[in-house]
Amino acid sequence: MSESEKSPTRYWFPAKTYGWGWGPPQCWQGWLVLLSFCGATVVNALVFSPALHPLAFFAGVTLLSALLISICWLKGEPPRWRWGKK
Repeated sequence: MSESEKSPTRYWFPAKTYGWGWGPPQCWQGWLVLLSFCGATVVNALVFSPALHPLAFFAGVTLLSALLISICWLKGEPPRWRWGKK
């Protein structure tokens, strides 16, 4: 029996109960990723003021969001539409 068969996969981001996507993190690694995203978004807003540099601000938020979604996709429960627990 291999090591992966012995222990179940621990997802950083569990699937939402309803809808498509991920819910709040369930381990410290997920919380670190989420807090890093929030911190990087604040730094982006301070460096590229939305009022003065709207395109640079939007580009930064888009890049950070794409990075967060990529990490959720790799380390989260596989996404699919969910209608709730039965």
